[in-house]
Amino acid sequence: MISTSDFKTGLTILYDGNIYQIIEFMHVKPGKGSAFVRTKLRNLRSGAVIDNTFNAGVKMDKAQIDRVQMQYIYANGDMHVFMNTETYEQIEIPEAQIENELKFIYEGMNVDVNFYDSKEILGVSLPDKVVLTIVETVPGVKGDTKTNASKDAIMQTGLLVKVPMFIEEGEKIIVSTQDGSYYSRDK
Repeated sequence: MISTSDFKTGLTILYDGNIYQIIEFMHVKPGKGSAFVRTKLRNLRSGAVIDNTFNAGVKMDKAQIDRVQMQYIYANGDMHVFMNTETYEQIEIPEAQIENELKFIYEGMNVDVNFYDSKEILGVSLPDKVVLTIVETVPGVKGDTKTNASKDAIMQTGLLVKVPMFIEEGEKIIVSTQDGSYYSRDK
């Protein structure tokens, strides 16, 4: 059991029969009345984000989420197959459950798969930045360095990213998984 005073960003809790991750929280002590904690929570089963207010000192259960490093192997229709790199056990995750993450994942990539109670698959955790290869873009124009011009580039995963004019087809770039934006060239 944890108290609202133990809340941290990223903490997972069991609340109202669901598993939530704390996105943000704020302790509020009004002049009148008792203190409370205002939170923004993400449902790890559905992905929905809700706002909730807890009275200060309320206790609730902590949800134990296990992260297992697995390798993405291939897509099998609407199912995506991942393999545990230690035990070679394979699992299938429905496309609807990892739809947002798929634009950053390619075959052979290692990701963390999140499990609740060692059985229920909650989804995939990506690093903050990933290295992707450009498979299609228009050639850059020489000498156009005055403006902050950018062009479209399609990655190996199908993701469309705005990149600077000097980036060429076949190059590897670093892309932010938070918003899908260009970060830098891969060295």
